[in-house]
Amino acid sequence: MPKLPVLSAKDIIKVLRKFGFQVYRQTGSHIHLWNEERKLLVTVPNHPELAKGTLISIMKQAKIEREEFLSKLK
Repeated sequence: MPKLPVLSAKDIIKVLRKFGFQVYRQTGSHIHLWNEERKLLVTVPNHPELAKGTLISIMKQAKIEREEFLSKLK
């Protein structure tokens, strides 16, 4: 299983957009993204660096596998 890089909220949002997510709203320091096709709401904390556990949680919310997420990162 490939190691997860340390990413910023901006980087994660770029990848999620490739999966069809759009920025829905922002509440404080949390950005909410919505995917109309999958009917999923994903919350991303707007920080310069996110912990790996937070990234794993975001991938679970979005129902995206690790390898799939990392392939879109490049």
